[in-house]
Amino acid sequence: MTPQHLVIAPILIPLLAGAAMLLYDERQRRVKFAVSLGACLAMLAVAVELLIRAKAPSGGSLIGLYLLGDWPTPFGINLVLDRLTALMLVLSSVLSIAVLIYAWGGWQGRGQHFHSLFMFQMMGVNGAFLTGDLFNLFVFFEIMLAASYGLLLHGSGPERVRAGMHYIVMNLVASLFFLVGVSMIYGVTGTLNMADLARMMPDLLARDRAMVHAAMAILGLVFLVKAGIWPLGMWLPATYQAASAPAAAMFAILTKVGVYVILRIAFLNFAPGSGESAGFGAELLVVGGLATMAFGSLGILGSQTMPRMAGYAVLISSGTMIGTAGLALLGGGSGMLAGALYYMLGSTLGIAALFLLVELVDRGQSAVAAMLALSADLFGAPDEDPEEDQTGLVVPATMTLLGLSFAALAVLLAGLPPLPGFVGKVVMLTAMLKGGVSGQVVAWVFMAALIVSGLATLIALLRVGVQTFWAAGDQDEPKVLAVEIAPILALLTLVAVLTWQARPVMRYMEATAAALHRPEVYISGVLTAERTQHQREEAE
Repeated sequence: MTPQHLVIAPILIPLLAGAAMLLYDERQRRVKFAVSLGACLAMLAVAVELLIRAKAPSGGSLIGLYLLGDWPTPFGINLVLDRLTALMLVLSSVLSIAVLIYAWGGWQGRGQHFHSLFMFQMMGVNGAFLTGDLFNLFVFFEIMLAASYGLLLHGSGPERVRAGMHYIVMNLVASLFFLVGVSMIYGVTGTLNMADLARMMPDLLARDRAMVHAAMAILGLVFLVKAGIWPLGMWLPATYQAASAPAAAMFAILTKVGVYVILRIAFLNFAPGSGESAGFGAELLVVGGLATMAFGSLGILGSQTMPRMAGYAVLISSGTMIGTAGLALLGGGSGMLAGALYYMLGSTLGIAALFLLVELVDRGQSAVAAMLALSADLFGAPDEDPEEDQTGLVVPATMTLLGLSFAALAVLLAGLPPLPGFVGKVVMLTAMLKGGVSGQVVAWVFMAALIVSGLATLIALLRVGVQTFWAAGDQDEPKVLAVEIAPILALLTLVAVLTWQARPVMRYMEATAAALHRPEVYISGVLTAERTQHQREEAE
């Protein structure tokens, strides 16, 4: 694939891999795993290369543009690459590898077409990050959600079916509102291209601006549903608790898709200095973020099981990101957003690892054992497959290793030093005290919520950790394969690397946040790159 076509590779790779695996029988799991793992490794390699390309030599941001069918903006489909897009592609690719290796330990064989669904979900996620127009964002959202429906139900069981119905209904209603909002924007502006729409926003007539603001509010509700904002995200903890461990771990990135789209659209159209629309909806984002952090904190304190705690940890992470985005739109500065992006990396990796870990800890309990036995009866146990021998290496001193991993995750998610949760929160708090929102009541309330949510997370995880690993007595240790514990340790190692390399990673986040605060970089990058590309082709 030539360099100029590399931007579309994160979409093509999972599409081709998922389609190819539909041709294989379900018993050929070794082949499917090899194809899936190869595709995920290829996506990671491409994402790293794109991340390198997105960095300008001066430390700024370069905009990469790919025109499908060579149709000009705003008529054609284009894919846009910048620092934020590249960052999210790397994050999703890393998670996909860890989750896929974990699923090889047994979960891949407890349902139909696991690998194809997994690849199609990755296609939707990567497409949502790369697309440059709202309609194709809707298309990739639907691909992502359709695959997630199947992954949520993977493994069967009445609890998953019940949670799946709630999940499907919520997202179908959100999709309807998505189309309504997109239709309103196109009816007023005649474009759905994000850069073209952002270019038109300052010059809109008053009556058109009101209609576009209403449409943007509708779209905002849709993306906030996916991000899990309160009260739109009350379905999330129960749904993620019911999902299989690999599906729930991968769902950790789905909420960040909603956060990503909020960041993209808000800072393109409503960033400080963007005219009459500057700061539109920022106060609601702050209030929603605060409410979500409060709901997540109360929920995690009241939870008695690790999977449900992990679900509420997702809400706290999303609320932190959404609230920070609102404060940044109110003039909080790019430093606050940089800290939030750094925090997002660590929290997403940590939450995914927690979802994988809690299934290993709960293994052997009656409810989990019954569910696994049911799925084995329905779809066949993986070890019974004559083509596949997955007994693997059983890890000794299992509970000790799981307990140490759980302790590290508790420190990370609570925001204690020295892990990225602490570093990101310190950067956010420092920026709030020095930025444009310093002295405002909302900033002090958000700082308090940031600290209290970390304290609530620490108390809840310590309580369940003591009950599980210390006060449990002489319970039998669960049988854990090396292939299942390895992804958790790998994710924790990445968290440690983020801490060790905090300065260069934070520099990247600072440049990313600065680029978001300068929407003209994205707008001119898309429109100018398009003209340059056509001029080069005409000259040839």
